[in-house]
Amino acid sequence: MASKKNRSSWAKEKAQFNAQLGGFDALDDVFAREDSRHAHLAEERDSVQRYKACESKNRYATLAEAQENLAWCQKRGKRGLQIYECPYCGGWHLTSHPWEDAR
Repeated sequence: MASKKNRSSWAKEKAQFNAQLGGFDALDDVFAREDSRHAHLAEERDSVQRYKACESKNRYATLAEAQENLAWCQKRGKRGLQIYECPYCGGWHLTSHPWEDAR
């Protein structure tokens, strides 16, 4: 049979347990650190994606400039290139990826 403790004994144990945890502030710190970690990872992913999608490629300021370079590439035998507007820099890039909405 389980022992019966009085209320003050339970209250003391509970207070002692909460003191070891640091109260709920410790949990808030854990969640804040986790949120910060997730935000940092999201920034890192965006940075890597931006590099792959934009910064590592030639940027053309206008659609006409991109079309001119596309014609130059095709004249030299490079086929399958398409032009797309970059969502990161607002410029234009050439890609060999078969975009459905490419111009």
